[in-house]
Amino acid sequence: MKRALVTGITGQDGSYLAEFLVGKGYEVHGIVRRASTFNRGRLDKLYRDPQEPHTRFFLHYGDVADATSLRRILEKVRPDEVYHLAAQSHVRVSFDQPEYTADTVATGTLRLLEGVRDFNVLSGRSVRVYQASSSEMFGSAPPPQDESTPFHPRSPYAASKVAAYWYTINYREAYGMFIANGILFNHESPRRGQAFVSRKVTRAAARIKFGLQDKLYLGNLEARRDWGFAPDYVEAMWLMLQQARPDDFVVATGESHSVRELVESAFDYVGLDWKRHVVTDPRYFRPSEVDHLRGDARKAMEKLGWRPRVLFQELVRTMMNHDLELAKQERTLRDAGHAPGLQEHGE
Repeated sequence: MKRALVTGITGQDGSYLAEFLVGKGYEVHGIVRRASTFNRGRLDKLYRDPQEPHTRFFLHYGDVADATSLRRILEKVRPDEVYHLAAQSHVRVSFDQPEYTADTVATGTLRLLEGVRDFNVLSGRSVRVYQASSSEMFGSAPPPQDESTPFHPRSPYAASKVAAYWYTINYREAYGMFIANGILFNHESPRRGQAFVSRKVTRAAARIKFGLQDKLYLGNLEARRDWGFAPDYVEAMWLMLQQARPDDFVVATGESHSVRELVESAFDYVGLDWKRHVVTDPRYFRPSEVDHLRGDARKAMEKLGWRPRVLFQELVRTMMNHDLELAKQERTLRDAGHAPGLQEHGE
């Protein structure tokens, strides 16, 4: 039975990846940060008491800002594969917290790579590592973007991801480690945190439909992104670590749509005129914008055999159906005189 260690396991990608790996017969270990609020709602399908027989899913307290905890967990778990997903992943927030973003995204990756390198030397093993890179690294580079496109990061988050990308390549070349960069373009799902634009739009459209709010405040409606479905993308992560040699891959649908198109699709789905409800708010503009991201994933398709199964319109429908159900529940509670609590665990 293979063992996998996943950082960032409580996030959207981490939860889908954990389910995918358990389905593949892995024993899965995840690193979680200690918090006063419960933040593991996305893992409800998997979690069992560790004392139960045949349990193959385990959680460990740790943090990418704490090298000692990373090394201790590596020694305890002794993984075959490590999937490094942990990060401060909100681009707009990275302008407000640049140092924290750099520490978790860039230096956090370096801490993990050093931990794995030491573990390999001491144990005689060769752990395979997946590093979550981002399409935000391309920034203002013109589309389509592929593995040979020069990076031009436009945020502290993107610049930190560029550093993590090059740390990964340096450790691969200097120490012969099996480390793959997955340059994933935007990928969404019903588990996306509500602070991210895709989920912000679908959640608002559903709540407006049920009379729970009236306005949706957004920033740049003309920004274009290549949006895919998160469960498709975690399969690509796994495929990268099953290859004979480590390499770097763009993962994308090859289609791009504007935020305006996303809004139109979501509001059309529930029969609403988005222009009556959407307000442009300068607070949500980035200091430096990324105008157009569209990935060219031919390398992943040819070498990994990967294909995106869910494209834009189906993605919007899937997220809308989920958020309509949540809004319906919220409306029922409100009409019954109950103040609704948190509907789900976001980011």
